[in-house]
Amino acid sequence: MSGPLKGIRVLEIGTLIAGPFAARIFGEFGAEVIKIEAPKGGDPIRNWRKLHKGTSLWWYLQSRNKKSLGLNLKSPEGVEIVKRLAASCDVVIENFRPGFLEKLGLGWDVLHAINPKLVLVRISGFGQTGPYRDRPGFGAIGEAMGGVRYTTGDPSIPPSRVGVSLGDSLASMHGVMGALMALMRVKTGQGEGQVVDVSLVESVFSIMESLIPEYDVYGHVRERSGGAVPGISPSNTYLSSEGAYVVIAGNSDPIFKRLMLMIERPDLASDPELQNNSGRVQRNAELDEAIGAWTIRHPTQVVLDALEKAQVPSGPIYSVADIIKDPHFLDRGMIQTQTLPDGEVVRMPGIMPKLSETPGAIRWSGPEIGQHTDEVLADIGFGPDEIAALRAKEAIA
Repeated sequence: MSGPLKGIRVLEIGTLIAGPFAARIFGEFGAEVIKIEAPKGGDPIRNWRKLHKGTSLWWYLQSRNKKSLGLNLKSPEGVEIVKRLAASCDVVIENFRPGFLEKLGLGWDVLHAINPKLVLVRISGFGQTGPYRDRPGFGAIGEAMGGVRYTTGDPSIPPSRVGVSLGDSLASMHGVMGALMALMRVKTGQGEGQVVDVSLVESVFSIMESLIPEYDVYGHVRERSGGAVPGISPSNTYLSSEGAYVVIAGNSDPIFKRLMLMIERPDLASDPELQNNSGRVQRNAELDEAIGAWTIRHPTQVVLDALEKAQVPSGPIYSVADIIKDPHFLDRGMIQTQTLPDGEVVRMPGIMPKLSETPGAIRWSGPEIGQHTDEVLADIGFGPDEIAALRAKEAIA
């Protein structure tokens, strides 16, 4: 293992998306990640979306660089193994409903007593406190109650999903940030470990820009606006002659002038009312019409080339088929390959962020259930006979 987090040991007690994605990030940057899975069935994400010979392709991505420990948490032996692991770990990540760890006898008071330097990341729908703490909550609920669903989509249709599990991913990233900040406190000798309490709802809410002060001061409720950026003009999605969509953001004062001159509208470029954003917002429909009238006359690549030459921020709307062959994605290492257990080579997303001296890496794809059980248990002092006895009791796989 190499990377900036080499030497950090992470124990993942989670399933599906939020907790496992957070642990995946740790693993990509060199931490040793031990993932606990139920001996029978494992993480449900193994069976989600597109399967390859019985195993989800998402699983191979979500669980790359992790060691799988097949462990029955309903057995007393399984709970004791978690305690022994916690003694040697820096971070524990869980994403169950509040109170689940406590029912197992693995609450914060127990874990902290075992290892005062331990950082516990707890990701849940609504957080560990508050009147909604006991409600179940997935990423979709976080997106709905955090504000992003209400503002997503065309105003003529019901609120839309953004297309991926945004709420889970945002919670994962907040969990990683919180864990690293808590680890910094421990590693610099400033104090002991602590709980990082992450709510799916609050993770979404935290990215909602000026939603609250706009409502508080002006009573303004931000609504769905399709491809446009409300209050910033011009910035929208426009159609080319080929029926493809191009996003154009000409909303700074000098960029706006360059854009208007490029589409041969010098009258708009020099109009006194359009010299700043506040004036342009008042005439946003007119500006959208002018830009759209230009783009619809030209093929997509002609539009993009002209915008690039004029130094106007723009880009096509990509599908996965476009991303996977784009030369910039390829040059930046954002499309990488991994070999699956059956020998088939599959492309996967690369690593973010890019670190100049200690970059992250994909070392292996998602493992089989219990693939590393013996290795992990031996590392914390279990002998071959003890491991065999645990397996006979179905405490491990």
